[in-house]
Amino acid sequence: MQAGYLLNERYKIIRTLGEGGMATVYLAEDIFLNREVAIKILRLDLRDDSAALRRFHREARALTELSNPHIVNIYDISEKNGLQYLVMEYVPGTNLKEYIESHHPLTYPRVVEIMLQILSAVKEAHRHGIIHRDLKPQNILIDTEGNIKITDFGIAVAVAEDTMTRTNTLMGSVHYISPEQARGSIITKQSDIYSLGIILFEMLTGHVPYEGETAVAIALKHYQSEMPSVKEYDQQIPQSLENVVLHATAKDLASRYQNVDEMEMDLSNALDQSRLNEPKWHGRQQVEAETMVLPNIKDEASQPPKKFTKKRRQVLLGGLLVVSLMLIAGLVYLLMSPKEVTVPDVRGMTIAEAQESLNGEKLALGKIRRHYSSKYYSGQIITTNPEPDTTVKQKSKIDVVLSKGQRKEPFGDYRGQNYQTVAKKLTKKGVSVTKTGQYSNKVAKGRIISQSISAHKKVSFNETNVIFTVSAGAKSERLRDLSNYTEKSAQDYANDLGLKLVVNEADSSSLPGMVIAQQPQAGTKVKAGDTLTVTIAKNDGSSYTSSNAASSSTDTTTGATTFSFDVEVPYAATNAGNNKVQIYIADSNHRYSDVYQTATITKDTNFSLTFTLKPEETGKFKVVRDGQVIAENNNVDH
Repeated sequence: MQAGYLLNERYKIIRTLGEGGMATVYLAEDIFLNREVAIKILRLDLRDDSAALRRFHREARALTELSNPHIVNIYDISEKNGLQYLVMEYVPGTNLKEYIESHHPLTYPRVVEIMLQILSAVKEAHRHGIIHRDLKPQNILIDTEGNIKITDFGIAVAVAEDTMTRTNTLMGSVHYISPEQARGSIITKQSDIYSLGIILFEMLTGHVPYEGETAVAIALKHYQSEMPSVKEYDQQIPQSLENVVLHATAKDLASRYQNVDEMEMDLSNALDQSRLNEPKWHGRQQVEAETMVLPNIKDEASQPPKKFTKKRRQVLLGGLLVVSLMLIAGLVYLLMSPKEVTVPDVRGMTIAEAQESLNGEKLALGKIRRHYSSKYYSGQIITTNPEPDTTVKQKSKIDVVLSKGQRKEPFGDYRGQNYQTVAKKLTKKGVSVTKTGQYSNKVAKGRIISQSISAHKKVSFNETNVIFTVSAGAKSERLRDLSNYTEKSAQDYANDLGLKLVVNEADSSSLPGMVIAQQPQAGTKVKAGDTLTVTIAKNDGSSYTSSNAASSSTDTTTGATTFSFDVEVPYAATNAGNNKVQIYIADSNHRYSDVYQTATITKDTNFSLTFTLKPEETGKFKVVRDGQVIAENNNVDH
């Protein structure tokens, strides 16, 4: 599952935290509650095991009733598109396995401290009738402050019926299973206690007590081999701590701690000075005495011994020889003939895992075919030929079908289409569809503006989450007061809102070229497509001439005329700026790119403009208020 995937429209995947034989754990963000969570998604092949799922949900829901600071909280148990998942408290930090590897050797007080926290959690679960079944350092988390949190309570129930042929799946757990688990016997609370003893052994020594090449070999040692002494690894370990290990890992259930309270009490004072050199603990010894039954001895003195003739002796020896040869021949036949074995169930395994499982039954991996599958992830085995549980001869070849994952297709381009129609269509294909709204002046309401997945990207539809941005239609806006806007400024404003602009002209004493009226009025709500009508003050002449001038004079040498006239600049009360005015003129003495005059006005203000123009020369000016041209004339004549 890729980063960014939105599970059930709520949990946004951030990254993978770890993978196991039955599930993958992801770090995710709960976008509703704005917090990080851990999500455990079960293997796809378990979703068809209704009994396992019922047990899993029943016990997982029971865990929500547990209240202990050393048990990971479960927030949600749900299913989406066939994916069974748990949403749990995210514990930043590490697990006990990694902690032991990086901190070994641990101080004895720290070992006791960690173990008492673990016992507190397990005792709470046992009090509610919940057996963990899979206690191991990998399931014990340590947060950044060094506190313990146990996870995966009851999760192993979902795969309790898996056989020991799932070697790779169980290899991590088989180092900690009790003898009764290894034999397939009934699991009790004392089974958890045995696992706790193994964990205590590992914290003290840095090693597990039993090693082996296969899970089966390790399991055999759990119920056949004597528990190694922790003092063989470190002579300084107090005998009282070793006694807790031996008492917890007794093969005989009658000798093992009967409940977690007993182990907790024994461990809590194990470092007391009075206990450091106590005698080594020994469980109840079961010694089976063999009783030899002796035959009655009769007085055979009166019976003369039987005598064997040479011929009879030869016949007897010949018969014994024939029988011996037959027995040897039969034994050779049995040893040389391939035995019949049962094909293990390797569905859901990788090729490497399956090969190890088949080798354990002295079977060989045959042909490998690949098919698409919506049930198994890419690289997992879908089925075998012969099928699981079929009886075959050893050394037989087992063909397998390997999943290529789900078939992928281009996602498609849905922009411009109706959201409801598209969502219904994609949901049927298993896509998780969500939407966000956005105002648009170009895309009709309810139509898709954009999509989070490229149209050409190939996806597995029932593993895909898409977010569509859907048009909420044009956004309503309140009209500004456009008084004293130029026609160009009014047009720009209308374009921004998607309005149709209609321009009328009317004679006015106001500054020519400026808006003097508008319809609808300022403050009216409008939306894209509506019409805005403005009336512009008409210039009653083609140019400003000396008739407007306050005074004028002519240079007889050059023929240039100098004249002045007033321009009234209105104050904009509704303007968001500060009414900063800049005036530019172009004549014989001024360049149009240079500012002629600058001022900040607080009311309607007259400015006197002085031009010097030679014969046949025209001038021009413009007035800019807060960066916006509000008046201009390109044909000023004297």
